[in-house]
Amino acid sequence: MQDKYVINCPFCGGTEVIESCQGGYGSVSAVSNVLGGATLYHSICRNCGSVVRSYVKEPEKLLKKKDRK
Repeated sequence: MQDKYVINCPFCGGTEVIESCQGGYGSVSAVSNVLGGATLYHSICRNCGSVVRSYVKEPEKLLKKKDRK
């Protein structure tokens, strides 16, 4: 996935990022819904390797099914 905006690394000023994902045991889950989870994605600065952004693509997955839209 490519971001539709430019990310400036706060550490080195770089503008090129590498998109990666962290799934499996590294997934994110809500405190109230430990069984559900979502893959955590990271934007990593190509120049210095710092993680400049972390996000989930589908935050609704963190809610219980009855609470989803």
